[in-house]
Amino acid sequence: MRNLLEFFVRNNHWFFFILLEAIGVYLLVRHNYYQQSVFFSSANVVMGRMNELSSEVTTYFGLRGVNEELQARNLWLEERVAWLEQQLHTERVDSALAQSGVLATLRQAEVRGRGRQRGDTTAYRPAHVIKNSLNRADNYITLDRGARDGIKPEMGVVGTDGVVGIVYKTSEHYSTVISLLNSKSSISCKIVGSDYFGYLKWEYGDARYAYLRDLPRHAAFSVGDTVVTSGYSTVFPQGIMVGVIADMSDSHDGLSYHLRIKLATDFGRLSGVHVIDRAGRDEQTELEQAQ
Repeated sequence: MRNLLEFFVRNNHWFFFILLEAIGVYLLVRHNYYQQSVFFSSANVVMGRMNELSSEVTTYFGLRGVNEELQARNLWLEERVAWLEQQLHTERVDSALAQSGVLATLRQAEVRGRGRQRGDTTAYRPAHVIKNSLNRADNYITLDRGARDGIKPEMGVVGTDGVVGIVYKTSEHYSTVISLLNSKSSISCKIVGSDYFGYLKWEYGDARYAYLRDLPRHAAFSVGDTVVTSGYSTVFPQGIMVGVIADMSDSHDGLSYHLRIKLATDFGRLSGVHVIDRAGRDEQTELEQAQ
């Protein structure tokens, strides 16, 4: 404080000069119309530019929220497309089997009813990855959202490109996720256009690939076909992108296929994710565990 006072005392003539200059400018602008016009025009230009910069900065930082909304909307649309494809396939089968218009009418009514219910069955809660690992046998991901944000164990986690993992544990503000790149991970998946399903497992090594096991030998597919979640669990809805078939081989017992899947998610660049909260999940889990 003493040094500050000494600074003002030592430079008091400069402060007095600046004060007089400010008073002079004020009087000049206040009593001369031309100087008023020039001053306010210049001030408007400066303020306009400052407002423009402020708007650009606000818009830039607002992109994070916009991106999260777009990701959630994209995931919902992917789920709807997969479900509609499945319904279209079912309709074709029913049309071939039906002997009258009654069965088709009942099926259409069922589809419409399920479609209305589908709209509110899934919520996507945004989160960001704050810790991730790729080079271990059991890799985990830490998110910046927890129980306070509605995150619970056994919820599915997806990224912009596809499946990421399953919530393992939560605290009030954070949660850990069992990554797809984890020996404990096992997700029910199927090939688009097929009703046959298998289980996706990661075998320690390349973070770009996992393996789809237990797919029946009589299932029809081709290299390059898309693999999505089957919906046969309380974790993921049907149709979430997993990857594409990169290669195929027989299982050890020769009774099923062992498919090499190129994962859609790039775990080395993982940032924003969404946690899937499916309505009725707790009820379904409780019923299944009571069996």
